[in-house]
Amino acid sequence: MRILKVISLLLDYPTENLVAGRDELEQAIVQAREISPAQRAGLFELLELICGQDLMDGQEHYGALFGRGRSLSLLLFEHVHGESRDRGQAMVDMMAQYEEAGFAIGIKELPDYIPLYLEFLSTREDLEAREGLADVAHLLALLAARLEERESAYASCFRALLQIAGAEPQAAVAEMLEQVKAEHRDDSLEALDKVWEEEAVDFMKAEQQDRCSSMPSAPGRAREESAVPLHWVDFQHEGLAAAPAGEVGNV
Repeated sequence: MRILKVISLLLDYPTENLVAGRDELEQAIVQAREISPAQRAGLFELLELICGQDLMDGQEHYGALFGRGRSLSLLLFEHVHGESRDRGQAMVDMMAQYEEAGFAIGIKELPDYIPLYLEFLSTREDLEAREGLADVAHLLALLAARLEERESAYASCFRALLQIAGAEPQAAVAEMLEQVKAEHRDDSLEALDKVWEEEAVDFMKAEQQDRCSSMPSAPGRAREESAVPLHWVDFQHEGLAAAPAGEVGNV
């Protein structure tokens, strides 16, 4: 499903390659019949925003939007598992899904990064792609609502994904808006400082636990293994001018 490739690129870090491929992206959006004219218009607006401004300004805006705080993280499992060990196992399972499907991995990156997941789904049959989006539709609606609360054009990507998944975008986002309005924004400097403090404490605890786990285990007690870091893929595929997505490793 080509439109998933387009949305994957729009949600990735803005690059010169993305701007250079503007005409091809526009044509792909025009031809996308999986989404309504209203959703296509939203994607056009975002593409115009990205390509019509200074690239460095666009990159700075992207980083401030998706790289500050966890509420707009583009890592799916961060919204589900946080920093728990369950997240590591979920990523291992996701990597196994990629590998079983023959989805080639080139550069190390987390497999739950949304543009990567969309890149994967764009290679699958339409029904499988829709089911893959439906599996995370509640997260897509939550991100759409948070972006709409911030009046961000990036919300259009998630509304389009909801429609492809078989959900009614307006209703799905409206359902989440009340929850979002009750949230405390986590992208202020004070909130970020608090997160760093908590993560420092957690790191010390984790380090201590790792030292303890390296000691001989008691009889009948299995040692729990931590998940290994995973991968990323090169977005240079035939059919669309693509940006090297590995540049977004810190988002």
